[in-house]
Amino acid sequence: MHSQEESADRSRPDVLAHVGTNLRRMRQEKDLSQSALAEKSGISRRMIVGLESGEANISLSSLDRLAAALDVSFSEMVRSPDAPDNRRIGTLAWAGAHPDSHATLLGTTPAAREAELWLWSLGEGERYPAEADAGHWHEMLFVIEGTLVVETTEGAHVVEPGDYLIFSSARPYVFSNGSAGNVRFVRNVVF
Repeated sequence: MHSQEESADRSRPDVLAHVGTNLRRMRQEKDLSQSALAEKSGISRRMIVGLESGEANISLSSLDRLAAALDVSFSEMVRSPDAPDNRRIGTLAWAGAHPDSHATLLGTTPAAREAELWLWSLGEGERYPAEADAGHWHEMLFVIEGTLVVETTEGAHVVEPGDYLIFSSARPYVFSNGSAGNVRFVRNVVF
């Protein structure tokens, strides 16, 4: 669950851009009235009406409660209805009072058992070839410095500092340093 509350000093964060449309569609797919969803989630009907009309602001924890009541994930609630999946969401989810305080939901992938968090560094010219993992494993990479090149069966993906890549590791792949100097990146292995 997301426990961060939105700052009162900020306008609506990006996270609410698609909530109204998604909330209405998901509620109707479950054949729930606004009143029934309010009772099931513990969120007021008035708040649900406001969200669906794009006129209300809500805390992330309350948005989580709505998602749970609809049996969907938080990411499904906030992503663009046009997004093919959750691998690239890129939505500002929380903004603090200070302009440099913010949290962006980059993307998600399903996890059945565990997630590993790694900090990687590859020196200039370094390559790391990896064998295929089990079919349900995924990699989530975020580049801190340098340029990371990830070769998958879909082709070569160039990931610059501040960018990320999410992919299935069910087939062999290669990490390589695509820059002069080191490349440093955060790697999440999700299985």
